[in-house]
Amino acid sequence: MTASTRERRAARPSPGGARTGGGVRWRGPAWLDGPMTSSHLVLGSAGLLLVVGLVMVFSASSIEAAKAGQPAWLPGVRQIGFALVGLLGMLVALRLPIGRLRRWSGPGMLVVFGLLALVLVPIPGVSLELNGARAWFNLGFTNFQPSELAKLVFALWGAHVIAVREKYLTTRSLLVPVLPVFLLMSLLLLAEPDMGAVVSLLLVVAGLMWAGGLSRRWVGVAVLAVGVVVALMVVLAPYRMARVTGFIDPCADVSDSGYQACHGLYALATGGFWGVGLGNSAMKWNLLPHAESDYIFAIIGEELGFLGCLVVVCLYAILGWAGFRIARRSTDRFIQLASIAITVWLIGQATMNMGYVVGLLPVTGVTLPLISAGGTSLVLTLFVIGLLARFARAEPAAIAFQRSQPRGRLARLLLPVPPTAVDPVPPPRRRRGRRGADPGRDLGPVRRPERHDGRTVTRVPDPGAGRGRAGAPPPRRWPDPRRGTPDERRRAPERQTVPGRPNAGDRPSVRNRPVPPAVPVLRDVPRERPRSGEPPAARVRPATRPHPPRTERPGRLQ
Repeated sequence: MTASTRERRAARPSPGGARTGGGVRWRGPAWLDGPMTSSHLVLGSAGLLLVVGLVMVFSASSIEAAKAGQPAWLPGVRQIGFALVGLLGMLVALRLPIGRLRRWSGPGMLVVFGLLALVLVPIPGVSLELNGARAWFNLGFTNFQPSELAKLVFALWGAHVIAVREKYLTTRSLLVPVLPVFLLMSLLLLAEPDMGAVVSLLLVVAGLMWAGGLSRRWVGVAVLAVGVVVALMVVLAPYRMARVTGFIDPCADVSDSGYQACHGLYALATGGFWGVGLGNSAMKWNLLPHAESDYIFAIIGEELGFLGCLVVVCLYAILGWAGFRIARRSTDRFIQLASIAITVWLIGQATMNMGYVVGLLPVTGVTLPLISAGGTSLVLTLFVIGLLARFARAEPAAIAFQRSQPRGRLARLLLPVPPTAVDPVPPPRRRRGRRGADPGRDLGPVRRPERHDGRTVTRVPDPGAGRGRAGAPPPRRWPDPRRGTPDERRRAPERQTVPGRPNAGDRPSVRNRPVPPAVPVLRDVPRERPRSGEPPAARVRPATRPHPPRTERPGRLQ
């Protein structure tokens, strides 16, 4: 093989890639670049994760329910009911206008702060304390955790605030509205205490700051500050210090601090590559605490093996890639910020859960999204998935594709096409002017609209009333009916202050202009072709149009 042949083969692009500069960039199949790819990937990966979660909750919670004297299928059926409610919320999220989300984010933050403060009050029968944390409301049929709602509302509110300030965004305006609210909300969550919710909220803030364009210097300062705060919290709380020491060597104290972490590692080691089979886990027989929620990934590894864990990790990776793809392809700044914040929140929380199960991170208590048991978490996570799919359907290419395809009545009812790719910023609510705002200024009584010659005239109070001599009536600021309405005065043929002389403010009318006399144009004069030997006829020039003198033109003063 000659050198020229090798060079030609090296320069030939591969079928699955595109050559850029000195390397080859993988392009992938054509359907990955389709207009509806983001929406399909979000819904598909989330649906598969939901199915895996329902199956594993059935398996992991059956033994604990049977030991409590309940039917073994009851926790799984309850989780299916929460999933149905979450799917209904997803359908609602797919229909929500973006502008309405932005408009509701501010009042939603007030509601969230009220709920977080109310859950700390020990009200019998309302606030519920579980595992040493007062973080739930007892609704009778289920428990509601307001910290899950706080993460969603904070992500939407932060994206709205940064998007509104985008034109004059600075580091101070990026940090000041978001960071103080985060600190106040974190204090309320630590008072419960709920360290897992604070970590998830920190992931939302990190996504917003990253999408907002925070400089690397401030990122380093933020990481240092978070490290100092976490170190203080670990030192001040003995149970957090026990978690850190258990993370360093989980099996050093199997009977106390390292019991859960060490048994989670036992479950993963027992599963091997293929697993022991669905429903055949040994750790769920009251050997692994919270096997259906915090450590459900260990049960997946035990029953489905390394292959099942790899499938779950790949599904989360697809969901994260789809979320970042939505932010990259969207033209709405709010959608970009909200998509990145939600994606960092979901994927970061899943990474932390799987990380402390396999022993790479200390135990924080965060759940595995869409898989762990929990009503509030599952319903709100499915609602968030619906928001991501709604953002994906608002891409410019997706809108054009949906409008070009024939859609049935049910599709138009359930999934309407977004009107625009960029939803306008909701206008601020106008405040009515308050009478008597200035103590030294009397605006007088409010006038009502009156009728004058068929026209409604509103008499506006004079701002200068009360500044002249005492008892003087205010000057008239409304049209005088004796002079006629403005339309009648505008339709008058002549408005002259001096007879025979037009007013300077009048606009010239066509009928008052002098009409110049008709003059034959050059092309209207017949021209005969000169005969041979005769001189050519003289050309007739048209007469110039007479213009009135400068002082006689309409609209000019003499």
